[in-house]
This record gives sequence, C-alpha cells and structure tokens, in this order.
Amino acid sequence: MIATDAALLIVEDESILAMLLEDFLDDLGYAPPAVASNVAQALRLVETRDIDFAILDINLGGEQSFPIADALDLRGIPYIFMTGYGAAGVPERLRDHYVLQKPYGAEALKQALASGGRLVDAARARTSATDA
Repeated sequence: MIATDAALLIVEDESILAMLLEDFLDDLGYAPPAVASNVAQALRLVETRDIDFAILDINLGGEQSFPIADALDLRGIPYIFMTGYGAAGVPERLRDHYVLQKPYGAEALKQALASGGRLVDAARARTSATDA
C-alpha cells in the first residue's frame, strides 16, 4: 500500500473525475495530491516536484498519457493507469503497470494503491541496482 503521506500526482482531464478521485483519496486518509489535466502540466509537475506515486488517466482530451509514464519510468516513480478501455489500451512496454478500470469505486482504488505499493518496492529495487 502506498503510504498515506506519499506525494501523489493525479493526471485526469475531466475535472469531476479528478475531484472524485481526490475525495476517494481523502476518504482513504491520503494527503491532497497534485493534479494535472494534460500532458504538459503533468510533465512540468514530474520535473519540478518530488512525486512518490502517480495515477494516470490514459486519454487526456485527445492526448495519451504515455509520455508521462515514460518520464516517471526514467525517474523510478511508480504509477498506475486508469481508463475506461481496460488493459488493451496500454502499450505492451507498459503492461506491467496496474490498470484501474473506469468506472471504479473506493475499494477498487484501494486495491490499485495496494498494487502500486508493490510497484514502489520494485521501482526502488531497479533504481538501487542501477546506482550500484
């Protein structure tokens, strides 16, 4: 499970869905996340903030969030995808990341964050191995 004091990033272009996700996170005890609604905003946040974990909507108003995923991978920051299209919309190279199927509820988000916790450990192990 991702620690409740982790610095989270939500990337979601639909403001109602972003607010709903923020509410779910608050209900689960998480600190308020940073929120971006497009690729450019998200990349700026990835470059300028310490982020521990990200939740990425795949379709961002005609853009896809895969450049954000690539930037997060370069920094060893774990993330999950959320989408209404399921795992079929995720490129093969990114399919080892959890996909949260929309619509979802708080329990599904909790399970996704638990999966993300395992990705945090794996990302740290990759980073440590690279640094050695």
